[in-house]
Amino acid sequence: MQMPHLEMHSVFGRIGLSTRNAQLEIQTAKADLSIEQPKAEMQIERTPAQIHIDQKEAWNNLNLKSAFVRIREAAEAGRQAVIDGIARRVDEGNELMAIEAGGNPIAEQAKRDSLITMSFDTGHTPPFLAVKISADPALLNILWQTHAPIIQSTTHAPEMTYHPGKVNIYMEQYPSLTIQVVGGQVDRRV
Repeated sequence: MQMPHLEMHSVFGRIGLSTRNAQLEIQTAKADLSIEQPKAEMQIERTPAQIHIDQKEAWNNLNLKSAFVRIREAAEAGRQAVIDGIARRVDEGNELMAIEAGGNPIAEQAKRDSLITMSFDTGHTPPFLAVKISADPALLNILWQTHAPIIQSTTHAPEMTYHPGKVNIYMEQYPSLTIQVVGGQVDRRV
């Protein structure tokens, strides 16, 4: 005896997906840029150096005197000679007044007056530092005036284009189930 039995055939369902990616396009235009740099201004104030040389003392020492110096020295020598002469005459007068004290004042005065010596200065090498030198240093004053750069910029907003993505869901294969009875006949005996 053969028993009938059931046979089942099933097909699983399958889902299919198709996608389209999203797209973003960005375009940015370059910024407009303008830069100006004004020139710096410079002023220079300069005071030149000066040197002062005074060599009068050296020339006077070498007896190469100017007329003004010679006149001044002659006037001073004359004044001193007058003072010396007055002093000499006072001394000689005092000696003559005291003649009773003894001695021979007239002879001594004559002897002194005969011994007048003359001296001439022919000049000589100037002493150390006879030439006076002084200097005023140079002054340099530099004035700068800078100017900030002038920058002008114009920016442009970016242009964006967006294409959204998409997902499609579909049945690629539908599920199915088939059931059938297979088998022989059953003898029945009662």
